[in-house]
Amino acid sequence: MFLYEYELANAATILTKELFKLKPGETFVITADTESNLRVVNATAAAAHAIGAKPMVVLLASPLGVSEAADPMLPIEPLTAALTKADAWVEFNNGWLLYSTPYNKAMKANKTLRYLNMVGMNEEMMIRLIGRVNYPVLGEFLQKVYDITIKGKDFRFTTPAGTHLQFVNDQERRISLSKGYAEKPGSHFLAGQISFAPKFETINGTLVFDGAVDPPLRKLEEPIYMTVEKGEIVKVEGGSEAREYDRWMNSWNHPQMRRLAHTAWSFHPNAKLTGNIVEDERVWGATEWGIGAVGPIFSHEDIPIYAPSHSDGICMNTSAWIDGKQLLDEGKVVHKDLIELAKRLGKE
Repeated sequence: MFLYEYELANAATILTKELFKLKPGETFVITADTESNLRVVNATAAAAHAIGAKPMVVLLASPLGVSEAADPMLPIEPLTAALTKADAWVEFNNGWLLYSTPYNKAMKANKTLRYLNMVGMNEEMMIRLIGRVNYPVLGEFLQKVYDITIKGKDFRFTTPAGTHLQFVNDQERRISLSKGYAEKPGSHFLAGQISFAPKFETINGTLVFDGAVDPPLRKLEEPIYMTVEKGEIVKVEGGSEAREYDRWMNSWNHPQMRRLAHTAWSFHPNAKLTGNIVEDERVWGATEWGIGAVGPIFSHEDIPIYAPSHSDGICMNTSAWIDGKQLLDEGKVVHKDLIELAKRLGKE
């Protein structure tokens, strides 16, 4: 067993001091559940305390679902009250609170709250994904991908596993750029992902998850093949995991739970496919698709599209074209404006 005491302390310092830019006197809520890694929680609280901030650890019983599906097992009013008065919030929950009722209410009521999603973080992940990152170079790379994406209209994705999707980007919607920083009000995520929502009715083709799906499966043993028509999953094929996923989507008895909610580029130079969705959806050269609830950031006029839950799936080794110009070739960056920065991040 590796203790990583020094490395973990360094990563927690980077998280609190550099990414959150915590100030003395700020209230810093750290949420976790009984499946969370308490060494990560305690190292983060200690780092916040050393800055002079006021850490408040909220440890919850692990819910049996995520997002609003977690609501029946959450102390909604007390948790919402704490988050509504906080300056900053990092979520280490394994059964995540993102898009739950406390999250939705707190983000609506507390316009200065800085939220950072770090669900399921363990020591090794925190050291590798936070403590050993060249943030300036990664940030420059991600910004260039963002700039290319926001100008693009016609997108095409393929993968060796069989994905072949075409869609039109919705340029009226915002794009979520995750550089890892949470120094400004709003929701923020681990560095290495750029999420955006196409015009849903234009998404057609075959979508194949061959990396991970969470919930309900995490790391996959076999691909899940889905036929998509006008943004809706109309057929699911494959083995036992495909059948389980199909049953899970149907179990909600809600039409939005079979509809695509967003897609994302995955570009963290240190991410690995581990079964932890926060890391899985940042594996270099993969793409991610969300299904179900559409958050405010991806909705017109910031009005979310309701669904009782949300699932994320990973397509490995993606090839991608934007307006006919290739950006990725089976996971390798081939766009001329990105190649040199990719090399500086160790991705030839």
